[in-house]
Amino acid sequence: MFVSDCLGVSPDGHLTIGGCDTVALAAKYGTPAYVMDEGNIRQSCRQFKASIDEYYDGNGLVLYASKAFSCKEIYRVVASEGLGADVVSGGELYTALKAGFPANRIYFHGNNKTREELVMALDAGVHRIVVDNLTELAVLDKLAQEKGKVVDILFRIKPGIDAHTHAFIRTGQIDSKFGLALENGEAMEAVREALSFKNVNLAGLHCHIGSQIHEIEPFELAADVMLTFIKKIFDETGFLVKELNLGGGFGIKYTDEDRPQKYTAYMQRVSTVVKKKAAQFGLPVPFVLIEPGRSIVAPAGITLYTVGAVKEIAGVRNYVSIDGGMVDNPRYALYKSSYEVLVANRAADPKDYVATIAGRCCESGDLIQENAQIQKPAPGDIVAVLATGAYNYSMASNYNRIPRPPVVFVKDGESRVVVKRESFEDLVQNDV
Repeated sequence: MFVSDCLGVSPDGHLTIGGCDTVALAAKYGTPAYVMDEGNIRQSCRQFKASIDEYYDGNGLVLYASKAFSCKEIYRVVASEGLGADVVSGGELYTALKAGFPANRIYFHGNNKTREELVMALDAGVHRIVVDNLTELAVLDKLAQEKGKVVDILFRIKPGIDAHTHAFIRTGQIDSKFGLALENGEAMEAVREALSFKNVNLAGLHCHIGSQIHEIEPFELAADVMLTFIKKIFDETGFLVKELNLGGGFGIKYTDEDRPQKYTAYMQRVSTVVKKKAAQFGLPVPFVLIEPGRSIVAPAGITLYTVGAVKEIAGVRNYVSIDGGMVDNPRYALYKSSYEVLVANRAADPKDYVATIAGRCCESGDLIQENAQIQKPAPGDIVAVLATGAYNYSMASNYNRIPRPPVVFVKDGESRVVVKRESFEDLVQNDV
């Protein structure tokens, strides 16, 4: 019935999530509010872990791509499920460490890490630093030398693959700010340079071709390209790359139009390519990592809003104004992202009304969805936007000095706050 299996309808027709009535949640915690089903998150973690264990014979690790949703509690949850963590900033690293996440399961990404961030990672004993460019490589080697350490690295490689996704979230082609290209030889140059340094150890390679990808073929091609490069490195230098991070980007179902592949199908097909190419080249199968983020948290989340004004402009469109908007969900403004929207207090009723869901910011482009098929709303109704667990809280802002909503975790009919709602005082606490 819904895009996520953690959702349902109560006997009185209210939308439920994780066994909790969303109308009751809105009354208890206020709106806007992010609500996430912890049980659904844990189920996704377990599916990914079981799949990589099965198809790579226990020789792999799932890293949660925490840029999708980062707070202390999510790091605690994924750590307890046996996953590692992918962080991309000093802030994400700090949050993970404050949550007690083991540093030996953290991989630190980013295309322009600062010296301060690299020092933080070295001091914390981060397991791997994913190096983006030659400048970073030289800086990292010098910093490690100053600290008397040898740091394990992966190189981020651009495999030259154009995934079928939005231009803003394609990352694997040569024209990308991320990584080292194969086509022009800079990737091999970086490998040779790393092998000449004394304070970095080249542990492996990394690639990431994009986000919200529904096809498996681009991932298969990326695996083929990366194994071929590993063979090239071995032939030209004698060095054997032992670790391969194939990134993330697995698509999810935002609307009924989306047709994402099952995790097991991805793992089975890509692992077949990895094993086949390794056997063809006479090389051992590398230790394989993947980085799901959106696919772990997005389906588990919804955002609840309260309807304010309803404007019906005859012959033009209907505007339904909510008490949030692009400040808590900028994805429509950025990508024209599609969502399923419904009136939570009449979830069982037919969707017989077409509306543009408008946010409260002083900005014409502050929309959550256009031409959305929903139940006919009235002021005071609760609107739910589904599959918002990824890239909503993590991309939220204080535009117009609007405080950010809380994050509420639900599980088996119980709810708890894991991120408090911001107050007006929070907004000014750093002002001088």
